[in-house]
Amino acid sequence: MKTIYFVRHGQSEGNISSMFQSEDSPLTEHGRKQAGFIAERVSRLPIETIIASTMPRAKETADIISERTGHTPEPSELFRERGKPNSLEGKRHDDPDAHRINEAWWKSLAGDGSRVENSENFNDLKKRAGECLDYLAGRREENILVVTHGFFLRYIVARAIFGAELSTVQFAPMMKTLWMENTGITALRYDKGNHWDEIGAAAPWVLWIWNDHAHLG
Repeated sequence: MKTIYFVRHGQSEGNISSMFQSEDSPLTEHGRKQAGFIAERVSRLPIETIIASTMPRAKETADIISERTGHTPEPSELFRERGKPNSLEGKRHDDPDAHRINEAWWKSLAGDGSRVENSENFNDLKKRAGECLDYLAGRREENILVVTHGFFLRYIVARAIFGAELSTVQFAPMMKTLWMENTGITALRYDKGNHWDEIGAAAPWVLWIWNDHAHLG
């Protein structure tokens, strides 16, 4: 039985800004405190390795966890947040043009619309989520901690639940309703061939925990 613990990064400057979040957005002071809380909590788990998104807010969270656990984080581009349109960079949320572009992008993220500029869309993220699951399933470790991002984590969980045939109809409600706290813990368990649904089809991935943030009080 393999257990993957996913942690969303701590609160970033972009999370509380009126601007669209940049890729290099760092943690706030509050976010660093949150990272300290989750570091203490996961230090009591049987973690064998830490994998982290290469974005600064995730890397900084992973580094704080590393100080407590002693595991050096492995950077991975696979677990980065969804790629957004370049034209949103540096724009305010209430900017009319940015609002129009963002609406179109959200439709593409749900699968209802074409790609917007250079951004990732539903098909891109579904594919990347599948690559993440394959990568984790192939690791030799049984207990892995992944520091990633709230929105992309919805794709990972949806892909684990519905498999390679994940559709836009299945994902759209999850996109709107599966929210996550900064440093919340989500866990998937992987045991190929040992889980079965009512019709006897193998279900190797199981959603075990979603958004546990008891450490935040």
